[in-house]
Amino acid sequence: MWLKGERIHLASLSAELNIGRATLFRWVGNKDLLLGEVLWSLYEPLRLEALSATPGNGVDFVVGVYRHINSTLLHSEPLRRFIREDPEYALKILTSSQSTLHSRTVEANTRTLRDQIAGGHINPPLNVNSLSYFMVRLAESCLYSDIINGREPREEELEDACTAVRVMLGGTA
Repeated sequence: MWLKGERIHLASLSAELNIGRATLFRWVGNKDLLLGEVLWSLYEPLRLEALSATPGNGVDFVVGVYRHINSTLLHSEPLRRFIREDPEYALKILTSSQSTLHSRTVEANTRTLRDQIAGGHINPPLNVNSLSYFMVRLAESCLYSDIINGREPREEELEDACTAVRVMLGGTA
């Protein structure tokens, strides 16, 4: 439904699934949590694809994974449509610190960084948890700049974010 641009209404969804609304709420919580799950179900395969498609290790690997994920998201029509249709709600679901998507994205990014550190491929000058959080917030500022400051997201700005991530990882611009 979300990929097709259809609004998700829990009452309609429970009727379509032929289950009670109470059952649906027990399964998914509320609409915000359901959308977080939907978005994560799309994000996680993209992240795994980026990890397997990006060669090497170290700073170049982390930046390559970051670029792959965020460039794909930058050009995702379902995501752009979600943002256009209800910008404030989209921003809440995509970036809120209470959002399951945001917290899982930070956690997944932290795992990637820790794997690279454990392998001896990077030694970032920042605390790993802070670094991961900053990387995710930097991506969000590029991807959702249309909501945040009224400026259309741009590939060039994403490249600047990749350069910033490289520097935060201890690499050179």
